[in-house]
Amino acid sequence: MAKTLDKVDVVTVGIGWTGGIVAAECAKAGLKVRGLERGKNRGTQDYLMIHDEYRYAIRYDLMQDLSKETITFRNHRKMRALPMRQMGSFLLGENLGGAGTHWNGMSYRFLPYDFQIKSMTEERYGKNKLPSDYLLTDWGITYDELEPYFDKYEKTAGISGEDNNPFWGKRSSDFPTPPMKKTPILKMFESATKKLGYHPYMLPSANISEAYENPDGQKIAPCQYCGFCERFGCEYGAKSSPEITVVPTALNTGNFEPVFHANVVEVLKSGNKVTGVRYFDTQTGEEFIQPADVVVLTSYVLNNAKLLMVSKIGEQYDPDTGRGTLGKNYCYQLGPGTTGFFEDQMNVFMGAGALGMSIDDFNGDSFDHSDVDFIHGASITLGQTGVRPIQTNPVPPDVPAWGAEFKKASIYNYTRTLSVHGQGATMPHKENYMTLDPNYRDAYGVPLLQMTYNFTEQDRNLHQFITERTAEIMKEMGAKTVVPGSPITDYDIVPYQSTHNTGGTTMGASPDDSVVNNYLQHWDADNLFVVGAGNFQHNSGYNPTATVGALAYRAAEGIIKYSKNGGSLV
Repeated sequence: MAKTLDKVDVVTVGIGWTGGIVAAECAKAGLKVRGLERGKNRGTQDYLMIHDEYRYAIRYDLMQDLSKETITFRNHRKMRALPMRQMGSFLLGENLGGAGTHWNGMSYRFLPYDFQIKSMTEERYGKNKLPSDYLLTDWGITYDELEPYFDKYEKTAGISGEDNNPFWGKRSSDFPTPPMKKTPILKMFESATKKLGYHPYMLPSANISEAYENPDGQKIAPCQYCGFCERFGCEYGAKSSPEITVVPTALNTGNFEPVFHANVVEVLKSGNKVTGVRYFDTQTGEEFIQPADVVVLTSYVLNNAKLLMVSKIGEQYDPDTGRGTLGKNYCYQLGPGTTGFFEDQMNVFMGAGALGMSIDDFNGDSFDHSDVDFIHGASITLGQTGVRPIQTNPVPPDVPAWGAEFKKASIYNYTRTLSVHGQGATMPHKENYMTLDPNYRDAYGVPLLQMTYNFTEQDRNLHQFITERTAEIMKEMGAKTVVPGSPITDYDIVPYQSTHNTGGTTMGASPDDSVVNNYLQHWDADNLFVVGAGNFQHNSGYNPTATVGALAYRAAEGIIKYSKNGGSLV
């Protein structure tokens, strides 16, 4: 029998960026917050021996245990969905900090176009730019309305950058810290893109360029450019993550209590209110009920959607009828790019997760799409993230993939290879969605989440277009051999591509086309908030974290208002 605990003002399900931001803001406002994290406690002190590529980058030491919970995947409804048995296309973080611990730190704000994509696309190109199978929807909020929350997130995280990109939205203040070092490799990209008439800028980075103290008094160290960011925690405390920013801020109030090894399996609901959550202690097997005045789902995209589904909160999306919003508009991202092989050696092994330069000349609606068969686009970047020898063995296409010749070419090209890549936006399609799997269950007897997803014609056209642009840049950079990426066909759950999953718990102006309102308050239960990249109505040409952070600050503001006044916030 489940043991019922004392009631709290706010309970968060997960303690990463979103859970940490909500906890810090609500605790500072005097609310009693309990954070349930199914993983363990951890922090900078645990990463002192982090430079182990095999343990962390290959064996995924910081990631979710798929033997206990995974997802099932299929490309289309006629295909049988099967469980993902090891990490492939995306990497789900676990333990305190979640994916905010092992992220690279690229911290772009989404473009104004992203938030009003349906209305802006129709205004410029008409209602028939894309077929009706694409489910474009505005987000119910504009960039200008969200800008103050972007600003707050960036000051909390100490984001390093420069405000010289002509395509992104206006800023209320400059970046808190200067951009990272512009290395010789980045200068090559800068020179080539400027010669082509483009507008390069230093990538907004959560690998901090200089020592920084944020408005809450948390100190972040300067980056050491060691090259161990993505898939790793930071041993220097120099990569902004929840453990060194918002979580200690929440703890310092005395109003926040984290609970570890707490796997939430159900949100409890009575009438039009939620009453708390039910969870298991993953070490002892004990079952608990945590009552709360406000429940906030702050776990990863996929887990937030799954919790709503198993709790029967909201109407599941049906691709046959188009009814329902839960699980709808799942989107991923495209990875077009080009590899270049050079004559001269470069220090590619040095770098940082968000050390790079980008252009947005082909992102969002920065260029006229009248004569192309797609909308949106991609940021195009050269990142100097610090390539590591186990995972990176580049050889030209005419070299065998094994044997003595491969070994020789791999050693030679390791320091002579660069990649220019795009992050391509994907649009929601009626056949791409999430639901519960009817056949498979996790270690706690809960149905697995089932993902139905494939690339569409829009994706293939955009991918080819951006691939051609990256090849032009690489040629201008002077590579002796230029190797554009192959065209995409069907999406595959392997190999790794990005952890930029979005949708399924979308935000909007109406319950007819969204799960939550623009405070991320659930339409069917006004004391339930759902926070994360699942709120995105589509994916963008950027990494999602800064937009997730901004939305979390807005949600926290809404939770505090609700706690005082109750009722719907819109």
